[in-house]
Amino acid sequence: ANRHTIILMQTSHNKATRTFMDYDSISQAMDGICGLYERKLKELNPASRNITYDIADLYNFIDGLADLSALVYDHSIQAYLPYDRQWIKQRTLQQLRKLAR
Repeated sequence: ANRHTIILMQTSHNKATRTFMDYDSISQAMDGICGLYERKLKELNPASRNITYDIADLYNFIDGLADLSALVYDHSIQAYLPYDRQWIKQRTLQQLRKLAR
């Protein structure tokens, strides 16, 4: 069941860095967060061809954001339910495990 997911993010304490991304499913949203981190790693390591990271690195990136939350559409109540940073960390781990299989 695809559940529309909106990621709300603020990268620093400057309110101007507030942004959002929307996805057709929770798993696409988690891929999007991993992709953000991977792009950041490429910016920081432009000479590296292969960049690897573990879940602790990804969690540090997520924890380093000033704010991060998700709104996931629930068809049964026809509304968006909010989820916090901790939930996002659990879901990114599930997503990476699924991709690793």
